[in-house]
Amino acid sequence: MKRAIIKGVSGAAVLGLLLSGCGFGNNEAGQEMDSPQIDYIDEGTDLEMEAGNEVDGTSEEEGAESEEGSAEISEETVDREIYLLDEDGMVVPQTLSLPKEEGALRQALEYLVIDGPVTQMIPNGFQAVLPPGTEIDVHLTEDGTAVADFSPEFEEYPADKELSILQSITWTLTQFENVEEVQIRINGYDQEVMPVNETPIGDGLSRSNGINLETGNASDLTQSESVSVYFLSQKGEEVYYVPVTRRVDREKDQMESVVEELLEGPEHESSLLSDFRNGVELTEEPTVEGGVVSLTFNDQILSELEGTAISNHVLNTLALSFTELEGIEEVAVSVEGTDEVLTTSGEVLAEPVSRPAQVNTGEF
Repeated sequence: MKRAIIKGVSGAAVLGLLLSGCGFGNNEAGQEMDSPQIDYIDEGTDLEMEAGNEVDGTSEEEGAESEEGSAEISEETVDREIYLLDEDGMVVPQTLSLPKEEGALRQALEYLVIDGPVTQMIPNGFQAVLPPGTEIDVHLTEDGTAVADFSPEFEEYPADKELSILQSITWTLTQFENVEEVQIRINGYDQEVMPVNETPIGDGLSRSNGINLETGNASDLTQSESVSVYFLSQKGEEVYYVPVTRRVDREKDQMESVVEELLEGPEHESSLLSDFRNGVELTEEPTVEGGVVSLTFNDQILSELEGTAISNHVLNTLALSFTELEGIEEVAVSVEGTDEVLTTSGEVLAEPVSRPAQVNTGEF
């Protein structure tokens, strides 16, 4: 297992891909074929989402405000996770502060376009994924499906980027609490396959389809399921979290599988790193109550402050990985034989750890 040697840095699979696909232009084909009727809801509908991940919109009445009021709103920003490609070709979330405006779903995807609005904000070593000039519209259905409608420029991407594009679109949109699945259209029409490499697509994509897929040792996909865990990547002084999807035994407890994959660490040929030291083990079976998973480890997990504290990166990778599981919102970590667990800062870890509000902000 490769372990990241990081000091003084604060913590901030072959799967069947499903999808369908968009409305730009009124060519003859568009006049001869009708898209299926879908009932959409306003992106701005309040569906009790977490702060920072709401799909915000503006009604016509709200739009008829004074120029001064409009100027004030345009200066507001909101943090969004935009899934970009790093130097190793991994699809990675980067938290960017975007102007707060209506049509948050559409806006998030617009920041995936090469030479688009992300150009002045993109971190060093990262790149956008959608072809230049791609125009986007997004509609949200009542059942939580975001229908992403792309202009024909969407078809002009390298074949080897096809899966990365699917993953980037899906994970960027499903950061919003009211988006469960994503459908893709091109110029208003559903697609049976992706346009370049002909990856089969169907009724919808979700996070269960995975990201940065690894098949591992899973030979029988029917007897396995996917879990997504987070590792680290380090480029110079920059450290960031990278999600990876692996296939695990369907018969095993899913929570134990997440811990096992984290402790196994990145694949040997991978550039990814782990901050778990060798010898870390669970000493009790994981339990869940009220959205909190409780994990008890041996003292090998205490790798900081001369073996008395747990790494912030370990806490964050646990929180990021477990909150990808349905129904888990926080992670409570305890150490066998230790009354008080310390963090890297020397503070007592007295409360369960929640998912970091901002992932990969570029601030260290």
